[in-house]
Amino acid sequence: MVEVMFHGISEKEKERRNETAMLSTRYRDLILYKTLADLRAEAARTYIGFLWWIFDPLIFMMILYVVFGLLLKQGTPDFVPFLLVGLVSWRWFQNTITHSATSILEGRGLMQQVHVYKIMLPLVVILTDLVKFGIVLILLLIYLWLAGFSIEWTYIALPILLLTQFLLILGLTLLVAAFVPFAPDLKYLVEHSLQILFYFSGVFFPGSSIPENYQTYFYLNPMASIIEAYRDILMYHKWPNWLALALVSLLGLAISILMYNWLMRNDHLYPKLVEK
Repeated sequence: MVEVMFHGISEKEKERRNETAMLSTRYRDLILYKTLADLRAEAARTYIGFLWWIFDPLIFMMILYVVFGLLLKQGTPDFVPFLLVGLVSWRWFQNTITHSATSILEGRGLMQQVHVYKIMLPLVVILTDLVKFGIVLILLLIYLWLAGFSIEWTYIALPILLLTQFLLILGLTLLVAAFVPFAPDLKYLVEHSLQILFYFSGVFFPGSSIPENYQTYFYLNPMASIIEAYRDILMYHKWPNWLALALVSLLGLAISILMYNWLMRNDHLYPKLVEK
């Protein structure tokens, strides 16, 4: 009797796990399919297709270099690579969060056709911008190598840095995507906040140039530590500040877990919000 009962429980548990695994596979495939579809659709909207993913950041960087590097005479030695490293890492952060702000609202059509967990919508944005960032990062590395910044042992730390920034982006992306549907005007606050943060992340200047009394406040911005770590690894061949990266990773992981639970627990609310 006891053996039958335990056997029955085991079979039910096995069925439940099989169903969970099937659902996970289904949603994973749907995320990947929608990511590829969005990438193709975005490329098809311009005459030069995916090449615009390269030209867009290059034009943006050129404008900022002319303004800050030539006209305002701001900068450091090797200012062009210094600026490019900061901008490439910042653009990944800014673009993903900005694009994700309305991801659930813009998923209205998909929600009406099939039930999907709403967390999938910002995840698609994350993967889409990750692909575009990967292309630009490869070009940046090629430029740095041609400019004389050789590959050193510190490159071993690059995957850890990328994972750290990914965790931060994941957490903040889910945070923004979760709350903007409740008050759509929040997307403007997000955009302006990112614009302000841009000028206080060390994109144009090293953290060492800030008076010592204010450096603590400067490094409260997690992107300041991340941008500095990119330069340490790619330009100065130094190991990054591991403690700073660990703190940023924990911050991103904590926010990601909290927002994952929030989105899953309140999944049923979003269809009503997007219909308003």
